Amino acid sequence: MNKLATAAAMIAAAGLSGCMNTGGMSDIPPPNSVDFARADLADASGMDRGAVTFEQLDTGVRVVIEGRGLTPGAHGAHIHMTGSCVAPDFTSAGGHWNPMNREHGRENPAGQHMGDMPNLIVGQDGSGVLELVVEGARITGGTAAMLDGDGAAVVIHAGPDDYRTDPAGDAGSRVACGEVYAAM
Repeated sequence: MNKLATAAAMIAAAGLSGCMNTGGMSDIPPPNSVDFARADLADASGMDRGAVTFEQLDTGVRVVIEGRGLTPGAHGAHIHMTGSCVAPDFTSAGGHWNPMNREHGRENPAGQHMGDMPNLIVGQDGSGVLELVVEGARITGGTAAMLDGDGAAVVIHAGPDDYRTDPAGDAGSRVACGEVYAAM
């Protein structure tokens, strides 16, 4: 079974449990929720460009991006709303994951998207690591679930995110993408 089908089956199971009435306590994870997820980053030619891991915490989702084979410098890194990475431009991933319907960027007074993250800083060796917690997020279940009916993807952009330009931070083209899937 491919990654997307596996994730869809797990999401469906988690979605059924998400229909439970929790008496207004939306911060309680639904039964059978997913605690770990992963995305394998690739460029338009299919070359490995790193990996992303997700861990469900009580306060949100811990995200660790390990980029490799990228050009040195700052790169916009975002969680996108659709679990699809069709090359060459990865536009199939849609816009940024934005369950709260906000604008882009931590410097935008109307922002920020839940999928907005700091820039991934890549060294001269082509590698870089970014670690953060997306506060209030869930891998599955609840109103801020990353793995909803159409999944999610992580996209790395050619240039840096300016943290304010709506809708995508003026970060340039999409140079790597990875579909998020549930991991055990």
